Amino acid sequence: MTPVWRKASHSGSTSGQSDCVEVAHLEGQIGVRDSKAAEAPHLVFGRADWQVFARRVKRGEHDLP
Repeated sequence: MTPVWRKASHSGSTSGQSDCVEVAHLEGQIGVRDSKAAEAPHLVFGRADWQVFARRVKRGEHDLP
């Protein structure tokens, strides 16, 4: 089955260049990739790890100072 990649809702544009992160369901795991390099390798998270990461992002724990 071919993964369906979708762009993160908070992806934006900086200096005219799109900053896009895409995610997809991959056989019980979550894939994450840079949309500008779609053919490059991507990160893979287990479901539980992805949920923890997403929760921390929503709380701003990974925001730059």
